[in-house]
Amino acid sequence: MNDLPENPDAAVGSDDSEDAEVRPGPLWRHAVWVVAVTAAGVALGWVGALFRIGPEEFGLPPAAPGALWPYLFAWTAIGLALSAVLRFVAAKVPVYEPETAAIGVVMIGTRLSLGWRPEPLEVAGIAVVGLLLVAVWCAVALRGAAVVRRTEEVSRARGTA
Repeated sequence: MNDLPENPDAAVGSDDSEDAEVRPGPLWRHAVWVVAVTAAGVALGWVGALFRIGPEEFGLPPAAPGALWPYLFAWTAIGLALSAVLRFVAAKVPVYEPETAAIGVVMIGTRLSLGWRPEPLEVAGIAVVGLLLVAVWCAVALRGAAVVRRTEEVSRARGTA
């Protein structure tokens, strides 16, 4: 039979860390995080699209003609906004890997835009979908924090009664 410890908190080592944690700190640290995460997402999206935007000698013609820089600038601005929302929520409540969510959304948006070269309205549509994904990510974190807070209040009320 499996023996379970009497105190489950004692079984968890002090070096174990949770994936979701509150990330408070000074404003400059939040700003650096937002810029770094956005730059990583745009760079990974650009690198992912390079095999389609390289010279035709490599055997793959470009996916679509047109300039790259407007899309890179657009996804940088979109990424800054999405990352700022995630970091704002992560400074208040524990959010599960906000950097993964931000980098993933910006990377996919950049990759799609560079391979497809959509019109501005379509880029806005992709940005709205990204914002919805980030909003759901944040809503799950906020809901989880509310449940934990409510559970702690109930346990405190029972302990004092």
